[in-house]
Amino acid sequence: MPQVKYDFRSSGISYFKYNLAFGEVDLNAQYTERLTELLAHRYNVRPENVFISSEGASGQNARIIRCLAEKNRKKREAIVEYPTYEPLLRQVQEYFPRVKRLERKKSDSYRLDAEELRKKVSEKTGLLVLTNPHAPSGAIANVGELKEIMSVASEYDFYVLCDEIYAEFDRSVIPMLFSVNKSLGIVTTSFTKAYGLGGLRLGIALAKESLVKELYSDVVNTIGGSASVVQSIAAELLKKDVDTLEKHKQKWASIKRETERWLNEKGFRYFPNKAGVTYWIELPIKDTYGWINEHAIPKYSLAPVPGAFFLFKSNYRLVKSNMVRLGLGNVNPDNPNLVEAFDVFEKALDTYSS
Repeated sequence: MPQVKYDFRSSGISYFKYNLAFGEVDLNAQYTERLTELLAHRYNVRPENVFISSEGASGQNARIIRCLAEKNRKKREAIVEYPTYEPLLRQVQEYFPRVKRLERKKSDSYRLDAEELRKKVSEKTGLLVLTNPHAPSGAIANVGELKEIMSVASEYDFYVLCDEIYAEFDRSVIPMLFSVNKSLGIVTTSFTKAYGLGGLRLGIALAKESLVKELYSDVVNTIGGSASVVQSIAAELLKKDVDTLEKHKQKWASIKRETERWLNEKGFRYFPNKAGVTYWIELPIKDTYGWINEHAIPKYSLAPVPGAFFLFKSNYRLVKSNMVRLGLGNVNPDNPNLVEAFDVFEKALDTYSS
């Protein structure tokens, strides 16, 4: 990951600083109970439905996928939406011998389609993996769509794991899968993206009580336990300074408005994003992966994310794409340089010939 001057690679906000004044802390103690109660209140669930660990949402996804694969050896088939965040696909491929794809079609605004899911499932299906908001498009599944998906899951008795990390940007407009079905629905999330707390590596999952117990048991049998400092800091922030976190998140509102204004002025086609600081845009380039790595980064110190990163449809073949993602998280809200960065972006486009 080369250092660049104009960095559009971050999908989560940064620059959050906090004055930690703990006083005396027992570093051998666990603060799980206190943090669990705070999180249960935040998500309107029971404490026994909350699983926390010091491995971030990505680490929790990997752990949960592995545990579910080991849980029922007869259910050796999984389904992953397409397109999707690549690590989710790879984690499922690691533990399930057969992986199918549920396509979310661009022509249908990347909507979740329960009837398409029904065509894919079988009695051997053990897991469906989704994201909400959808990564990469940002499309938000509504309660009706989630209920239809969970109806299929109930009929064929398989779990649905939904990564909702981007939902933390605005929980008021994004329904939570676990609230739709508390038996087969599993949610993973964190505060990484929305509040600039990536350094904590705090992972949060919401699931039925029996599964939460199994996950804690798995933690004890693998890494031994979660970091007490992480739990203590998270509890401190949630108990005393949620308003500070929310204010920090709102700093990016003006940056989003400026970005959308520029995109509209230049006539770019892009996916509107109600939750998050990323924009997927279409470029007049057939292969944005090549443009970024061979031209934009080395010649202009400019780094968006290539669309091909998200578009693995089968095996490991890299699909060419005209899509690129602008992530605003690395733009300093107190000293933004968007005008300069967008000028450089245009120059990198105008001077490129594939």
